[in-house]
Amino acid sequence: MIVLGIVGSICFNNLPETNQAILNEGTRAIEFAITLASVMALWMGVMNIAKDSGLIDKIADKMSPLMKKLFPTVPKNHKAMSYMIMNMVLNMLGAGNGATAFGLKAMSELQTLNPNKKKASPDMIMFLVINISSIQLIPFTMLKIRIDAGSANPNSIILTTLFATIISTIVGVISCKLLQRRYR
Repeated sequence: MIVLGIVGSICFNNLPETNQAILNEGTRAIEFAITLASVMALWMGVMNIAKDSGLIDKIADKMSPLMKKLFPTVPKNHKAMSYMIMNMVLNMLGAGNGATAFGLKAMSELQTLNPNKKKASPDMIMFLVINISSIQLIPFTMLKIRIDAGSANPNSIILTTLFATIISTIVGVISCKLLQRRYR
């Protein structure tokens, strides 16, 4: 795409504008990445404190009935369960970048329970579906992007985002469960 853009700017005789845009937007991209990294570090730190303080275990106890239905082969106190919960909580708070590390750890722990190491287990697939669809209570990353872009009302997306992500998660979970039954 970059090559296509440069070739297009040469063809339409606006290469100086393209060069200026590349330089300006490169700087903005670095600033944005640093800002997102700071948000990610903050949330990962908060979640590690929550884990060490036992808050994650309390949340896990409250979510246990739902988690057992979603992930029937994962033992209650397995590390994968706490990593999945931390991932889900961070995703719900819109800190998807911070959730990635916990998602990777969860998948790694789920792989230890997987009898067939060459194929993803049903629990791994379910976790991936939930992680991708991810209910967003507060979409911090999108709010940050909207604020940086100068939006007059960056919070206007919160309810629609919540509704859309609830629907996508429900559809994803139901589809996953139906397909798991079909291919047993």
